[in-house]
Amino acid sequence: MVYRTEFNGMSMSSLGFGTMRLPLVPGGKGKDIDQEKVDEMVAYALEHGVKYFDTAAPYHESYSEVSIGKALAKYPRNSFCLADKYPGHQIMSSYNPKETFEEQLEKCGVEYFDFYLLHNVNENSLPTYLDEKWGIHDYFVEQKKLGRIKHLGFSCHGDVPCMEKFLGVYGDAMEFCQIQLNYLDWTLQDAKAKYEYLTNRGLGVWVMEPVRGGKLASLPEEDTEKLRSLRPDESIPAWAFRFLQGLPNVRMILSGMSSLEQMKDNVKTFEERKPLNDEETAAVFEIAEKLKNAVPCTGCRYCCKGCPAQLDIPSIIRLYNDAKFYLSINVGMKRDALGESGKPENCIGCGQCAQMCPQGIDVPALMPVMKEVLDKVPVWAEVCKEREEAAKKSRGIQQ
Repeated sequence: MVYRTEFNGMSMSSLGFGTMRLPLVPGGKGKDIDQEKVDEMVAYALEHGVKYFDTAAPYHESYSEVSIGKALAKYPRNSFCLADKYPGHQIMSSYNPKETFEEQLEKCGVEYFDFYLLHNVNENSLPTYLDEKWGIHDYFVEQKKLGRIKHLGFSCHGDVPCMEKFLGVYGDAMEFCQIQLNYLDWTLQDAKAKYEYLTNRGLGVWVMEPVRGGKLASLPEEDTEKLRSLRPDESIPAWAFRFLQGLPNVRMILSGMSSLEQMKDNVKTFEERKPLNDEETAAVFEIAEKLKNAVPCTGCRYCCKGCPAQLDIPSIIRLYNDAKFYLSINVGMKRDALGESGKPENCIGCGQCAQMCPQGIDVPALMPVMKEVLDKVPVWAEVCKEREEAAKKSRGIQQ
């Protein structure tokens, strides 16, 4: 039985089942979910105390909502917590709040959501969430008052300033925030600052990508042996979860499990809370640094003072480090948010930044390299367009 955490007076399983990577039928893609395997995983989860299930409109071309709804329909409504999300980060005419919310309830086969999140608040989507014409804030606050949403929060891939702007409008309504948090992103994406900011704001922290899409579940042999010498009986994926167990304000850890074997391994890990000690924490941070192989920027911002192109050099370097590790859509969102004038190709090569850098980074020489890597990252607008077409097709099929 998984151990439990407390949140706003309620007790929850500390492990949640994320449904972004559900098992597929052989040779299947996207929406081709293996429902029998999902049913089996849900049954095992509930039997072993996992009560929290997380879905979203974009997952599996919106079929994730249908699949998890079917699996949970066999159980009493008060035996599980279901979370869904409003896709304001890819807003379009077919995603107005009322129609989307009603459709999600229908797909999931429920009358209310225990947890509901405004999905993927980031530097690109922030203007949409703050634009009153969409009525996002008022509509979902009203649904909470009506009891159709029990707890309202948001997920965020933006930096702390983005969170501050969002909470300047939504702060009174938000109870929790879901962020990408693991021992690699603690520094790579500055998750430490986000965790501390949310904690100081009194918001519960939900975790997504605890094993970084599986990259922290399988480490190089040298690193694997090092961790096993410290905890011989611990699986490698468990180390990522144990790191999170040492953060007191982490209330929910979501794992996007794709098989019953992964479910069983995670349930075993969460049978007890065994956070890392100082030596073990130092070990995973050392491994993280090797995995990153990053440009050693500390974010002091000395390089920004007097830059003729007014570039946010630390942000560009952070994106480059992240993209070099993995070319993700999230990096694409942040790259696009830089705007045309904020991209590395606008560097004029004056060298002033290199003279100011305490780490001795040759920034002008690095700029063309960073441009080449960042140009490979998916363009967020194009991703949104593809998802819009998939969503429309999905709606047409399901109707």
